[in-house]
Amino acid sequence: MSFLKVVAFTALVAAGSARPDSGHSAPAPAGGYGYTPPPPPPAKPEYSFDWAVKDEYAGLDFGQNEHRDGYNTEGAHHVLLPDGRVQKIVYKVNKDGGFMATVEYEGEIRHEPKGYGKAPAPVYTQPPAYGHA
Repeated sequence: MSFLKVVAFTALVAAGSARPDSGHSAPAPAGGYGYTPPPPPPAKPEYSFDWAVKDEYAGLDFGQNEHRDGYNTEGAHHVLLPDGRVQKIVYKVNKDGGFMATVEYEGEIRHEPKGYGKAPAPVYTQPPAYGHA
């Protein structure tokens, strides 16, 4: 009987070692070779900017300013309208309240718009004649 046990055990060991490789490998251990840590959380956005264009001769006046700190943003922009008024939009954006804006107008409506059509028409002249020496 012990001979049969030895033969059975030997047959099981031989069958186990003769099994073909399944092609699967164990995953790399955490923190070991091949491990890529997750990226750091994004930095809190923070910026400020301000720009403007003002050309009285051409009748242009517009610009914007804005400041952002995380989820909160405040800013304003303005533009000179063709009727002579300045339109100002002041806005705030926050995480909980969304976008909130107010529109204001400065000045009075003029029937003749300021700035438009003020530039004189260009004058083209004949270039000077050059003599041959």
